[in-house]
Amino acid sequence: MVGVNFGRGSSYDGTLNELALLVESAGDVPVAKITANRQAPDAALFVGSGKADEIKALVVMHQAQAVIFDQALSPAQQRNLERHLEVEVLDRIGLILEIFADRARSHEGKLQVELARLEYLATRLVRRWSHLERQRGGVGLRGGPGETQIELDRRMIETKIKSVKERLVKVKKQRNTQRRSRERAGTFRISLVGYTNAGKSTLFNALTKAGAYTANQLFATLDTTTRQVFLAETQTSVALSDTVGFIRDLPHSLVASFEATLQEATEANVLLHVIDAGSQAQHDQINEVMRVLASIGAADLPQVLVFNKCDCLSADQQPSVQRDIYELPCGRACVRVFVSALTGEGMDVLRGVIAEAVLGGLGLDSSTNPELDPRFDMHNPIDVDVPRSVHPDFFTVRT
Repeated sequence: MVGVNFGRGSSYDGTLNELALLVESAGDVPVAKITANRQAPDAALFVGSGKADEIKALVVMHQAQAVIFDQALSPAQQRNLERHLEVEVLDRIGLILEIFADRARSHEGKLQVELARLEYLATRLVRRWSHLERQRGGVGLRGGPGETQIELDRRMIETKIKSVKERLVKVKKQRNTQRRSRERAGTFRISLVGYTNAGKSTLFNALTKAGAYTANQLFATLDTTTRQVFLAETQTSVALSDTVGFIRDLPHSLVASFEATLQEATEANVLLHVIDAGSQAQHDQINEVMRVLASIGAADLPQVLVFNKCDCLSADQQPSVQRDIYELPCGRACVRVFVSALTGEGMDVLRGVIAEAVLGGLGLDSSTNPELDPRFDMHNPIDVDVPRSVHPDFFTVRT
């Protein structure tokens, strides 16, 4: 696994821990990590010839079968690296696409992943196959005289992309019909969003008893599932949807391909933004989720921040309250609830917050929620016996 730091503004994870989780989710075993510092990517080998030789030595030492980069590679860089390293080379986007292709189960999910993979492959036809440079033509052969095989294959891929897009349009129409049906029934809609492996599916099961697949891995589920949840507090049912998880540098082709799925989030009345309470990178993950929500037009929807997996925190890291207010990076205040979907801790508080949302207010000030103190300062959070080196700005409580 290779990560390259290009300085301020670049997407760089020095630990490569998330890339290791992606590798394991794809069914592979990470055996070595290597990082590098550069001012700009090398045009030919991305990391330069010296670092490429160092990577090759690690490949030989560990008898590795592939090298995976944590950043996106150009088709030429990927081809040159494979020739130099003599093993398969993947970038972060290609790895995520492989995981998505393996995990998609529904007809819609498979179509969405297929479209993203075809669009990714269309730029990389020259990467592997030497026969693509030969010309085809003549009597009884496909293609016109002088048409190269690569042009023929590119045209076939474009035809396939067009076909998949047409089928996705039909799926989108079906989803729109289902949404209009819920709108006519006056159903309150809630969508679960969040970083991958934050526990969305476990929380979905805890609220709905749906029995959806869960696992401690990235992108365990991709397909959107919607279930009715009865709220005793309001004596009404709400529609709860579990959506695909987000991740840093999520390929734009995937965001576009999953438009029909992500539309569940854009048309929700409230978003339950699920966060891994024990993650050291929770602030970066919140920022990434907000970025994707903004790209699909859902950033301004009302949110409830659900800090999940509190059962994984040590005794001195446990929150002193189960509900307070958190300020998003954009400056907007949201209700925050601490829960453990696995043990059920805090789930009654979360249900109460959902009931408040259904009844028309989330209680962001002391006039609507007497539990909140008007002296609470969003910009100067007070910590509760948790070292900043462990969780900076993690707990925000009322004075």
